Amino acid sequence: MSGLSNYTYDTLKQAIKDYTEVEDTVFTTTILDGLIMAAEFRINQDLPMDADRFVQEGTLATDTNNINAPAGALFVRGIEVFDSTANSNGKGTWLEKKDQTYLSEYTDRLTGTEGDLTSQDVTGFPKYYAMFGGATGTTDTTSGGLYIAPTPDANYRFRIYYNKMPVGLGSGSDGNSTTYISNYFPQGLLYACLVEAFAFLKGPMEMLTLYENKYKSAIQQFAGMQLGRRRRDDYTDGTVRIQVKSPSP
Repeated sequence: MSGLSNYTYDTLKQAIKDYTEVEDTVFTTTILDGLIMAAEFRINQDLPMDADRFVQEGTLATDTNNINAPAGALFVRGIEVFDSTANSNGKGTWLEKKDQTYLSEYTDRLTGTEGDLTSQDVTGFPKYYAMFGGATGTTDTTSGGLYIAPTPDANYRFRIYYNKMPVGLGSGSDGNSTTYISNYFPQGLLYACLVEAFAFLKGPMEMLTLYENKYKSAIQQFAGMQLGRRRRDDYTDGTVRIQVKSPSP
């Protein structure tokens, strides 16, 4: 390990060149930016960060069985729908995640264009959701979509909980000089970058294997830290506490 408490964009670029003993003639800024971006994406896929959790509210419209995923959503953690048509203060129900085929069969729409509203639609209070359409960008119309079933029979408020791909390291307006990962998981970030770097260089294979193993060990340790950060005291551990009446002596 380098001994650094964290990495900035510039110190990480230099560390990659130092560890690989490769200079600017090979590792141009464009190539290094690509390696760092790939490493950051891998880390966020392997271990979604609590710091990147978001909540978005909206309204499920009557007779509309699909919504856009939130802008820049990496993945959806869950959807909570409320029995109120005006606000999110009513009773919340968590939708069960299914695949698209299940929802198609459930709504008995085995023919015709997906998403078309027909007399066969099953309407009512939503119970299920399914992802569809791969993300092609980071806006609310390019981050993929979600099918809802049954098709809402009224306007229902909802909350969608998701992880968003954070802005990574970069120069100027293209990124941040530091990130949550570079501050709190610097060695893992370095190892992930070195895996990408030696893969780009096509060897030596033993170095790629070395840093791949170092990365896997580091991500396991960091996952334990993440779990530790989520632990709460006994009173606020998320468990609904119901008073139990004890029989009189």
